[in-house]
Amino acid sequence: MEEKIIIDNVQNVFFSRGCIKEPKLYQKNDDIFSHGCSKLDSYDWLKDVILPQNQAQFDCIEVRFKNSRKDFFRITEGLQFLVGDIVAVESSPGHDVGVVTLTGEIVRMQMRRKKEDTKSENIKKVYRKARISDVEKWLTAVSRENDTLFKARRIASDLDLKMKINDIEYQGDNTKAIFYYTAEERVDFRELIKVLAEEFKVRIEMRQIGARQESSRLGGIGTCGRELCCSTWLTQFQTVSTNTARIQQLSLNPQKLTGQCGKLKCCLNYEYDIYMDALQNFPDRNIVLKTKKGEAAHQKSDVFQNIMWYSYADDQANLLAIPIDKVFDIIEQNKKGIQPEKLEDYAYSREQKIDFEQVVGQDNLDRFDG
Repeated sequence: MEEKIIIDNVQNVFFSRGCIKEPKLYQKNDDIFSHGCSKLDSYDWLKDVILPQNQAQFDCIEVRFKNSRKDFFRITEGLQFLVGDIVAVESSPGHDVGVVTLTGEIVRMQMRRKKEDTKSENIKKVYRKARISDVEKWLTAVSRENDTLFKARRIASDLDLKMKINDIEYQGDNTKAIFYYTAEERVDFRELIKVLAEEFKVRIEMRQIGARQESSRLGGIGTCGRELCCSTWLTQFQTVSTNTARIQQLSLNPQKLTGQCGKLKCCLNYEYDIYMDALQNFPDRNIVLKTKKGEAAHQKSDVFQNIMWYSYADDQANLLAIPIDKVFDIIEQNKKGIQPEKLEDYAYSREQKIDFEQVVGQDNLDRFDG
């Protein structure tokens, strides 16, 4: 039973590297990769475009390692690679092992998009397709990651460090390990590095990541009942602010608006642009409507039904639903110095205002921005 758990853990680690199964020493390993098996899979939409005559294929490839780590490498003259090949590449120190994700002209465009100099001499090289000895070292290194993670967390706890070690990535030649961690404050981990190096007999590199990156690595189930977007398909994180929730007329309740990372949910951005486009057709909500019965201020908007809700200054509990074309008419009348008799003549529904202030209390929602 214990042996089966260890095998499953190793396979899961290879899944995070874009492999559909664990590589084997006794076969060609041509079928460990297939398109769509990873959220960071790249589609080569230039693969069917024929290069001009006498133009050589671009001499760089994109190689994927664990989780979101990718890099570009220069092909040594005389070598050719296909997407899905396991390759040994230059690293510092030693060599690393990864899976080819892109080849050809699409790599040139990817490098330009990421502002990489395609002619730079600092681009590391691809040594070769991985040999049996390379794959063997790679398998050994990967099998150590889960055990190393738990031991490293215990060591950090014993040293009373205010940090959380989230993930471990061993280099393909089993001589170096990258420790990904999160911390709210600056951490002095010099003693930790000494203990880790002595315990695991490898070179140690510490990399700090954010709360969103932590959730994307650990995964989980969101309040919608589906897997987290960041762990399944979302590859780039955009800033989410409380203004995004306000524009969408959402109650500012931290328990409902924050995700497992403790930050505002990324999905708040999905419909934000639609709301912004729709609100461009609405009048300025800061304009006060003046009637003979009294002045009315804006309370909320319904972008789907093109309705704005107003209430009198002396009766804020009662909300009046007014179509935006009627609101424009009242504003134009006010500009001409005309005041309608009352807003009830323009409203077609009324509701009792519900005060949500006690739900949030005095909590400051701005701390979840980011």
